[in-house]
Amino acid sequence: MATDIKCPNCGHQFEPNDAIREEVEKELRSKAADWQKKKNEEFQLKLEEERKRMQQSMEENIRKNLTGDFENKLRLLEQNNKDNEEKLKLARQKELEYLKKEQELKNKEDELEITVQKKLQQEREKLSEDLRKIEEQKVAARESEFQLRLKELEKQLEDQKKLADEMRRKAEQGSTQLQGEIQELALEEMLRTAFPFDLIAEVGKGIRGADCVQTVRNNLGQECGKIIYESKRTNNFIADWIEKLKTDMRSLGADMAVIVTRTMPRDMDGFGLKDGVWICSYSEVKALAVVLRDTIMRVSNAVRNNENKGDKMHMLYDYLTSNEFAEQWKAIREGFLGMKISIQKERDAMEKLWKTREKQLEKVLLNATHIRGSIEGIAGMESAVDLHLLEDNDDNEDDMAH
Repeated sequence: MATDIKCPNCGHQFEPNDAIREEVEKELRSKAADWQKKKNEEFQLKLEEERKRMQQSMEENIRKNLTGDFENKLRLLEQNNKDNEEKLKLARQKELEYLKKEQELKNKEDELEITVQKKLQQEREKLSEDLRKIEEQKVAARESEFQLRLKELEKQLEDQKKLADEMRRKAEQGSTQLQGEIQELALEEMLRTAFPFDLIAEVGKGIRGADCVQTVRNNLGQECGKIIYESKRTNNFIADWIEKLKTDMRSLGADMAVIVTRTMPRDMDGFGLKDGVWICSYSEVKALAVVLRDTIMRVSNAVRNNENKGDKMHMLYDYLTSNEFAEQWKAIREGFLGMKISIQKERDAMEKLWKTREKQLEKVLLNATHIRGSIEGIAGMESAVDLHLLEDNDDNEDDMAH
């Protein structure tokens, strides 16, 4: 079915042919394209306007929304700020209240500390006062006890002084026996130490006689004599002591008598012999004892040598004529002869050795003389070579002789 075309100007409809149709279609297409283009442009414009409008609207809405949100947020922030300020105010108020309470508590603690310190100080002062009173009581008690003890010690010291004075007075005025006892013991000990071979005997108290007896003995243990000692330690020398000791010497059969005294007789300055009795001080007794002991031993030896002299001569003759002496003398003679023979043999051997050496020496001298003669024959008598062997010996012998 053909499509009728209506004229837009006159409204006449006609059926187009192919050319017209093509032309029309072309025109229509062109117009449609222009229209379409125009519509597209309008649409684009409208679309752009609508877009702009919508964009503006959206921006406006967004602006409004943002403004509303901002305002809301601002209001919220302001509200929050207000709330925070209220909270901060409350916190500050609470902090102030806390600080105030803390300060009050601190003040109370300080007041309590001050009160405690005051009480402690009061207690310390009270305790110190109590301790001071107790210490004063103890010191007073000790002082009282010390005074009593001091009085007691002073009393004891005074008693000791009196006792010492009394003992000193008794010692100074005591008996001769008491004063000489220490010196007597020291004398005995000194004699025992100095003469260990001798017998030192103490004469007991209450027995008449000297204080000490020394029995002199030689190295063989033979008794040679006796020395008696009397120890005196007084301020005055009594002459009757000499006679008494001489009597004791005779009764004991002693050879020597010695008085050891602190005070010498008026007519004696040092130790010496007086009326047959030796008198000396304690410091001199050891030397005197050595001399007296040596004298007694010499006298004893001389007496023993002179005793039974005739009997001793007979004993000597019997001994010299006995077989014992003959055998002993024979043994001595045999030993002597043996030694003499041995010496003679040694002498003979040495003389033989000396003769051999003399021959060797003569041979050496002979050869030396020949050498000397040969040298002098060649070099002359004034040769500087010294070959003298005997001249030096001769000169040395002459020098020794001079």
